[in-house]
Amino acid sequence: MFGKISHGLVTVSLLTALAGCNSSSPAGGIAPTAQAETPAVVQAYCPQVVLREQTAIRQEYARGGQDDPQKLVYQASLADATRQCTANETTMTINVVVQGRLVDGPVGAPGRVTLPILVEVVDGDNTIYSQKVAYPVDLPAGGTQFIFQKADVQIPNAQGGASRFTRVRVGFDNGAPGKKPARRS
Repeated sequence: MFGKISHGLVTVSLLTALAGCNSSSPAGGIAPTAQAETPAVVQAYCPQVVLREQTAIRQEYARGGQDDPQKLVYQASLADATRQCTANETTMTINVVVQGRLVDGPVGAPGRVTLPILVEVVDGDNTIYSQKVAYPVDLPAGGTQFIFQKADVQIPNAQGGASRFTRVRVGFDNGAPGKKPARRS
């Protein structure tokens, strides 16, 4: 007897649920649960980060040893880059992140190296933003990888943000010398 009653209740429950799901009445069926409303966010164009081929590698030589591989103090290179943008009515802020590698040369030694990194935002031929950053990296024997981050690159957000011609360029500033680590004995 109990089997007949429970079988009947299951059948009625399933039919009721299916009827509610198939109801053409807007009030019938399963009612949506209340959800917190979140404002719609429209992502503005976020300028691409490019590494300038001419300045993505920096080699520092001992005095008088320019281009002599035996007098190389260190070599630094920039590899992968990414960015994240946030915008309001007047300003776009770009968080630039670049992966790099630093290796010591024959006359290099472990120590702190200050790399001169240049971050620029250009739109076509116009420079919108430019800043040189003295970025310190501890160089162990054999080399290391590093992550450079510049989180406060701000450009005007005029009429919908950056144009499709806007780019963030990152490279080493070859005009400023880096700090050399101590020489090996």
